[in-house]
Amino acid sequence: MKSSAPRAPRTSPLARSAIAGVAGARLGVARVRQRWLADNSTAAAQQHEAEVGRILMTAMTQLRGTALKAAQVLSLDATFLPAGVRAQLAQATHQVTPLNRALVGRVFRQSFGCEPEALFKTFEPAAFAAASLGQVHRATLNDGTVVAVKVQYPGISATIDTDLRLLARALQSLGPRLAVMPSTAVLNHLLADIHTQLLLETDYTQEAQQQRWFKLHTLGTQGTQGKQSTQSAEPQRLHIAEVQASHSSKTVLTQTMLPGLHLSDWLATAPAQHVRNQQGQAVFDWFMRCALQHGRIHADLHPGNFLFTPDGAVALLDFGCTRVLPPAFSQRLAQSWCAWLDKPAPAAELLRIYRALGVVAPALTLAVFESELLPSIAPVLAWATEPFAVPVFDFAQKSLPPVPSAAPASAQAHLAQHTGLVPPELLSLDRAWLGLMHLLRRLGAQVDTRAARALLAQTATTARV
Repeated sequence: MKSSAPRAPRTSPLARSAIAGVAGARLGVARVRQRWLADNSTAAAQQHEAEVGRILMTAMTQLRGTALKAAQVLSLDATFLPAGVRAQLAQATHQVTPLNRALVGRVFRQSFGCEPEALFKTFEPAAFAAASLGQVHRATLNDGTVVAVKVQYPGISATIDTDLRLLARALQSLGPRLAVMPSTAVLNHLLADIHTQLLLETDYTQEAQQQRWFKLHTLGTQGTQGKQSTQSAEPQRLHIAEVQASHSSKTVLTQTMLPGLHLSDWLATAPAQHVRNQQGQAVFDWFMRCALQHGRIHADLHPGNFLFTPDGAVALLDFGCTRVLPPAFSQRLAQSWCAWLDKPAPAAELLRIYRALGVVAPALTLAVFESELLPSIAPVLAWATEPFAVPVFDFAQKSLPPVPSAAPASAQAHLAQHTGLVPPELLSLDRAWLGLMHLLRRLGAQVDTRAARALLAQTATTARV
């Protein structure tokens, strides 16, 4: 009798190519069906986008691993894929079926030379959470400490190159089928950045180092609201688990168990507004300090990486995807946001900042920038800086991210030819800010942004050392 237990992700290029090939054929059938129906209505377009998203998500779920993680990243970028496709790929943030006991034992034997039961006082063989790159088990150390043990799927790191090539071909094939798709240059640049991040995320030793850094550097004094927000004046609002180095390796990460519920489950308990405000304030202030003061951000802020507790605290999870922000980058980011907030925004100042960031070509003239490019950038800037426009911002009213309008060809040329020069820090910051805004919007938090606005102004004029 065949076992029904879940198998490890297929890691051979041939097997993964076969899965991608089936997905490609299904995409072709979907396109033929859409053309045959000859329905150009908005509803038909949305239905087609959703079908495309389901086909891609089915393939990535079968591939698991880095393909599923890439889907998760792409679902966060509102400017990259159509809404219907992103809605389906967003399911990559949800749980997937965990692996069986034998495969877990293989990972431990390769890392520690023994079964998990020999390493821990107790080890629950059934995972309580499973995601794209690994799954998490509950265990206890010999001293009774309850821990969460993240176990990476076998062979995942070897699939990164294959998966991203398959994903690039799949997305490029969508170009003629969907109205809103990025250029090949933009696609390649984004996937190259995802490739770099995935190499880091499949090394749990690196993740442990990042987790220790954030625990040490970002939880000393919580909040940017002066005396009323210091750790000594209010309960600690943020928590990061303690890494257990003796029980960790490149493919196993053991850390203390943190309490709390994921966002959907937390909201289902109908938490009080003041509790959600405390949680939102803590997360918002933490991110602003990380980006502007500490120069390092958690770059994977999807809801699955947070836990919420009734006392108004938030646990921060999964530090595999982080990004160092150089002082000059943080200063230019702050300058661009401050220039927009101090309306009327000087076009010349914005152009100077974007040139320094590498977003536009040095040859782009002020006249072309102001008349042709700035109108397409303005809605994005307005959306990004919206929380700072009022003293207390109600994220329940946060506008949805705009879909950028296409700039005229004369201006686009100054972007396209320099796409490869856009700093990876900007890509990570954009995705992280999008994830943060989405999280706070769903939480419905009311956040005091005055101190963060002051921090923006300070960073714009004085780069950190």
